[in-house]
Amino acid sequence: EAPLEYRGELRPISTNVDGVRICELFPHQAKIMDKLSLLRAVVGADGSHSGYQFMTAYRQRDMRPALGSVVSMLEGSAGDMPPYVSLNRRNSEKPVYLGPQHGPFQPSGPALNNMKLPGGFKTDRFQSRRNLLAGFDRMRRDADAGDSMVGMDEFSRRAFEMITAGTVRDAFDTKMEDPRTVEAYGKAGKRFLMARRLVEAGVRVVTLSFGGWDTHSKNFDKMRQQLPQLDQALCALICDLEMRGMLDDVAIAMWGEFGRTPKVNKNAGRDHWPKVMSALLAGGGLRHGQVIGTTNPRGEYATGGLVTEKNLHATLYHVLGVDPEKTFINNAGRPSYILDDRDPIRGLV
Repeated sequence: EAPLEYRGELRPISTNVDGVRICELFPHQAKIMDKLSLLRAVVGADGSHSGYQFMTAYRQRDMRPALGSVVSMLEGSAGDMPPYVSLNRRNSEKPVYLGPQHGPFQPSGPALNNMKLPGGFKTDRFQSRRNLLAGFDRMRRDADAGDSMVGMDEFSRRAFEMITAGTVRDAFDTKMEDPRTVEAYGKAGKRFLMARRLVEAGVRVVTLSFGGWDTHSKNFDKMRQQLPQLDQALCALICDLEMRGMLDDVAIAMWGEFGRTPKVNKNAGRDHWPKVMSALLAGGGLRHGQVIGTTNPRGEYATGGLVTEKNLHATLYHVLGVDPEKTFINNAGRPSYILDDRDPIRGLV
């Protein structure tokens, strides 16, 4: 209903929930809106390209551990799988004072190749080398004044288990999927499919990024290119989890670091807008098929149902069974709550 310079070139379409409309480039999500919740009044961002804001729920860089690191610390691994895997390219997920052993496993090309024993290398020979390495580590630990070797010991233990079991490498191999399932996720959906495989194999937290959204110019051209790909991959992930009976046990959250300017600029783009943004949640046994929060008619600022990134994290911790009142000793030697604002989003839980 806003003027063209705010509304832009794209139009809304109806969904399978009465009264809820979303972008015309999201037809797949429109069909499963009853499985989604849209948060339209997320506030508190600082307007900078800082992934740590939505990974930690805090603005201060390198001051708080990522959500996945907290879950790794409190819940640990499930079998041979690492508890926390990041499929992102940026290094915005850090364990900080929880220790390096609780950082995310990032399966880049070399890391993934290193999970396979060289040809002709037997497991018993590998085990003897592990014992030798443990002996060297004990000597080094005596000279280590800090706790870095403790973290490295955990990395080594986990690495040996992953290599000898092979289950982790299999989980990353999307070629083992039915071709019809791969096709359902689309050309850009490989990491979404990989995330489902990892969660199914026992990984507790998986993060991934998709596309590039800094559309200071040619915003609508970029949206026409990216949104259909995202629409297909996200819908496939949700429907795949539901088909496997996993959707109520797996929470999906999608958001960025800030919103975009409601008014289109002279270059047909949208700039940074930290005053309000949207987010999407699915699964996790939460109440879906609803929109929470409102803005003024031009989408400039929130007018009701405000939530912060801390509320988003509190909701995810609720699904994961983690008490956000838990404290850790921070870098200053003082106890620090997981979250200062520990209320999950009303209407979802």
